[in-house]
Amino acid sequence: MHIQDSHWTSASAIASGGAVGAAGNGRGDTSRTTPLRVDAQRNLEHVLRAAREVFGELGYGAPMEDVARRARVGVGTVYRRFPSKDVLVRRIAEEETSRLTDQARSALGQEDEPWSALSRFLRTSVASGAGRLLPPQVLRVGVADEAEGAGLLDEARVPQQRTQPGAGELRLVPEESAGSLGSAEYDAGATALLEVVGQLVDRARAAGQLRADVSVSDVLLVIATAAPSLPDAAQQAAASARLLDILLEGLRSRPL
Repeated sequence: MHIQDSHWTSASAIASGGAVGAAGNGRGDTSRTTPLRVDAQRNLEHVLRAAREVFGELGYGAPMEDVARRARVGVGTVYRRFPSKDVLVRRIAEEETSRLTDQARSALGQEDEPWSALSRFLRTSVASGAGRLLPPQVLRVGVADEAEGAGLLDEARVPQQRTQPGAGELRLVPEESAGSLGSAEYDAGATALLEVVGQLVDRARAAGQLRADVSVSDVLLVIATAAPSLPDAAQQAAASARLLDILLEGLRSRPL
């Protein structure tokens, strides 16, 4: 479903504090409007935190009512901040994509050894729980030959995905049905994420530390797979760490 730019603009204005009418009486009486702005900001923070938790546990298909219940606000309050669920989903997806990109850049800048940089990025991302909030477009994969036959691949958007020709490798495929996640802002953020993760992958592969058939989509799938949602926080952390150790071993190249 396409989200109109006007909807996103109105959502941004509302989400930033909803100051419409704050100075409408022309008297500059901030004593009456300031508490309203503080309450609006607090409600926004509650909604965003609740949305991350609910979508992380149940996926982006979770209803807005669940978000409102977790935020302890009325569903009308959620819709006042975000005119539709698609706008809220896009907000969360953009934030998580940006956070992953920052984590990947940090790993590139702070680790000289290619495998250490890649594994640091994966461990940081999994620990943050970002894998449960990765947008559908980033996780959409398909066998290369089939996707090319269906005309689904956009090489300009995923330049790092090609590995060994004829290997039936997985590559990211845009998902037209992702609704509001198809915005220009999101596309730019997703492209930045793919590019920086591609640098991590290319460096580790060139150093002979990463299997030659591992692609960017495989790395992102590891982040999603190694971030299970369990009711007990300690069990979840332990399960994530153990699963990631196993997956990292699967990514490493082995001497012949």
